[in-house]
Amino acid sequence: MIRVLRIINRFNIGGPTYNAAYLTAYLPKKYKTLLIGGIHEDDEESSRYILEQLGIHAVVIPELVRDIKPYNDIMAYRKIVNIIKKFNPHIVHTHASKAGAIGRLAAIRMKVPVIVHTFHGHVFHSYFGKGKTKFFIKIERYLASKSDAIIALSKQQKFDLTEVYKIAPANKVKIIPLGFNLSKFTEPKDIKRISFRQKYNIKNSDIIISTIGRLVPVKNHYMFINAIAKAKQRTTKKIKAIIAGDGSEKGNLINYAKSLGLRVSLNGDVNDDFDIKFLSWVKEIDELYCSTDIVALTSLNEGTPVCLIEAQAAGVPIVATNVGGIKDIVLENKTALLCSPNNVDDFLEKLLLLINDDGLRYQLSVFSRSFIYNTFSYENLVKNMTNLYETLLSEKGIIFDKQKNFCQVK
Repeated sequence: MIRVLRIINRFNIGGPTYNAAYLTAYLPKKYKTLLIGGIHEDDEESSRYILEQLGIHAVVIPELVRDIKPYNDIMAYRKIVNIIKKFNPHIVHTHASKAGAIGRLAAIRMKVPVIVHTFHGHVFHSYFGKGKTKFFIKIERYLASKSDAIIALSKQQKFDLTEVYKIAPANKVKIIPLGFNLSKFTEPKDIKRISFRQKYNIKNSDIIISTIGRLVPVKNHYMFINAIAKAKQRTTKKIKAIIAGDGSEKGNLINYAKSLGLRVSLNGDVNDDFDIKFLSWVKEIDELYCSTDIVALTSLNEGTPVCLIEAQAAGVPIVATNVGGIKDIVLENKTALLCSPNNVDDFLEKLLLLINDDGLRYQLSVFSRSFIYNTFSYENLVKNMTNLYETLLSEKGIIFDKQKNFCQVK
């Protein structure tokens, strides 16, 4: 069999877990995949239930954490080296920055034939200072030079990697979009909408504006809250905002919302009339989308935000900042209205267009579903990745003998 060692940063809810899980579960039978990764952080929701639903047994490396911690990083590196010794993979495929650095260094040391890395966004702006950013760029350039293929999730991400930050030459960077099982978003919405709104005392006539993601500075939730406060003063419609997610900025965001005169509700509060509700992580995310009228994203930097793919699958119109790969996963003015980054006035005007125009929301909703299902299915992801693996293995002279169920070198 063709053995693939797949390494992700950690088992938290997000694009990397979905990507790795579907590739682990649905590659052709001649592939044997071992999935390894770290534990989710305290401010994140575990994604282990996704693996369990797909029947995947993953190996957890507790030392593989998000932040740079020399002792943990060295221990994670050693454990991955030992796993490579035992599993003897033909392919090591890493996902996201920390797994990409430690996993590829281990694969290079162990002379794994094929090394692939997927960028799920990047940290080259809006995350760190100039010195740290330059250091990370230097590391990524070295690792890319030792990789057989770099995967970008969108055209914009490839442009950033090849032209802006010069991480790798264009011929080494392949575009393979994320893939999802979007079937749960096609189920009848009415029952889910009624159930969710009754649970949180929301009227059917209320316009719900939701934003989903980690509560960290790069997501720029302050602009979202600011826009909600201003929108309430400029529309006669009854609007309510929901922030689904958790993170280091939660306390500050709650205080900021209160300082703007917004009525704040927290997860667990019931039968309260609120302007903005902090829901933490929502596992039944399809119920939230079915109850939402507008999905918003105010990030300063993004790769391929899963929440916008899910929103379109549920037929929810979007207003978002035009950063990273966002414009490659929406149809501007057809499924989403895009605004300048960190520009609350531009964001507010787009948001008000959707709040005040029921027909526009319906129009964007109609386009959303047909577009997203043709682009981001997990079947397309598996097919595209399999084709890339076959090409890279062939270039290394590794041939799979179907009769013997065995790989050999030409």
